[in-house]
Amino acid sequence: MTEVRIRLRPDGPLVVEGPVTLLDHEGRPFTLPTAKANLALCRCGASADKPFCDGSHKHRGFQSQPLAGEAG
Repeated sequence: MTEVRIRLRPDGPLVVEGPVTLLDHEGRPFTLPTAKANLALCRCGASADKPFCDGSHKHRGFQSQPLAGEAG
């Protein structure tokens, strides 16, 4: 089984690496973009293509760079 990894990009999206199924709140699967090897999920809330990242964080001044081990 391939390991799934989720990375937080500085001031950007969550990047999901590996095979996943993304479900909405009713349990229905999203159609995942196939143009890229990894899946980028919006963290800033500004994407017009939620839950996927469309790069809006760059124009909205979104800032978040949490590190593992830091308090939430």
